[in-house]
Amino acid sequence: MPKPMTSIVSLDRRNADISTPRTNAAQRERIADDMAMLRAAVELTRDLNPPKPIVYWTDLGLSVAIGYGALAAAILLASPAWAILAGIVSVLALYRAGSFIHELTHIKHSAVPGFRFVWNAVIGIPLMVPSFMYEGVHTLHHARTRYGTAEDPEYLPLALMKPWSLPLFIAASLIAPVLLLFRFAVLSPLAAISPRVRGLVITRMSALSINPAFARRAPEGDLLRQWRWQAAGASIFAIVLLGSVATGLVPLRGFIIFMVIAAAVAVLNQVRTLVAHLWENEGEAMTVTAQYLDSVNVPPPAMLPMLWAPVGLRYHALHHLLPSLPYHALAEAHRRLAAALDETSPYHRANYPGLPGLVRKIVVSTMRPRAAD
Repeated sequence: MPKPMTSIVSLDRRNADISTPRTNAAQRERIADDMAMLRAAVELTRDLNPPKPIVYWTDLGLSVAIGYGALAAAILLASPAWAILAGIVSVLALYRAGSFIHELTHIKHSAVPGFRFVWNAVIGIPLMVPSFMYEGVHTLHHARTRYGTAEDPEYLPLALMKPWSLPLFIAASLIAPVLLLFRFAVLSPLAAISPRVRGLVITRMSALSINPAFARRAPEGDLLRQWRWQAAGASIFAIVLLGSVATGLVPLRGFIIFMVIAAAVAVLNQVRTLVAHLWENEGEAMTVTAQYLDSVNVPPPAMLPMLWAPVGLRYHALHHLLPSLPYHALAEAHRRLAAALDETSPYHRANYPGLPGLVRKIVVSTMRPRAAD
């Protein structure tokens, strides 16, 4: 799942303005590329590159069926306890289904024909996170000279900010479903008739990003065609949903449960985003190895990452080494690299045991005194 839009919130960057690289005691020493690790990553995983359509379709189909089935149960069940349990199942399943948007930005669409269209039809449009809001954005995060800089839409030096920035970062995701509903039900129709509104919507309200300074460029070519039909579909869905609630066709209780579950999905994804990187870069361009070490793997034996970092997201650091590797191949790629590279390799330094330690690490980092404080 992508990063929810937090550009509406201006997080305080204590000594961490990523538009102006700094050199001080807190800044990480520049890390040279470890060529042995980079070569091994490519050579040991060549046979794992082709996506397996059967895996994608089966995984998405089961996640969607469970997610919406549990959502219906949460709405219809009279017992509060069973309704809450169904809601939790729905959150986890829809979160997993939604996380396939990350795969859509990396795989060749011809390798899994029809997957992008179906994903948008069953997840992107109903949850109002169509893939155009991530396609053309997430790839900038992987650009060699953009990662961790002011031009990276998915990076903020969170570990170098004030402690209150972290709860604000999580809290911003709570209102994401409401903002998305407003964006597609109100602003999309206005953008169709007003060039001024259209420019604002394109640059500031059409990217699932966390960098409030990021301004998106207008789409072109195939992305423009995808943008148009996906935005139209999400707009129609949002308008019909609100109209149905207003006229009583959709019970208010069911609508509220749907929005609460959507908000829970967004919060879970934001927590996962919080620990996807160490967020210690202050704006300078980084080597591939430095980007890897600023990212996080949470490999087995930990089991809970299957829930909070699904669809390969538990191997986020490895993904930064091999961004085109399909999610179902990352576990095998990790096993091969962990076995082949000795304990002195940087590869092992990006592996962490679980969520609590990662959260504690970033919280402690925000509490360290800064030279300019």
